Amino acid sequence: MLGRSPLVTGRAVLLGVLVLLLALTLAGPVRSFVAGRQELAQLAADNQALSLREQQLQAELDRQSDPAYLRQQALARLNFVLPGDRLVIVADGTVVEGEAPAQTPGVADQDTPDVPWYDGLLESVATADG
Repeated sequence: MLGRSPLVTGRAVLLGVLVLLLALTLAGPVRSFVAGRQELAQLAADNQALSLREQQLQAELDRQSDPAYLRQQALARLNFVLPGDRLVIVADGTVVEGEAPAQTPGVADQDTPDVPWYDGLLESVATADG
């Protein structure tokens, strides 16, 4: 028999162990690097959303500094009236003495006797049940 060389030499085993040790050593920093990149991408998306929100708020601030917008909001929300205009407010639908009674939609007849709420509930359930 001629001198056969072994299939796995000591150098090959040593090289394999060193490569494995190097891979295990670099696994933690590589994982941290990838997580940092993902966090960086998330922060960039959050920054873009905040920039968009800032633009919206700045546009609203600019709109609210406009005198025409302030006048329109005062007229609509605060019931302000310009000179020469007439403001009519319907308070509660009660008839003032001397006025003709008007039928107000959505107001129940006042002829019904006062019943407790639970009796009205039971009566409506019985009516719905048939």
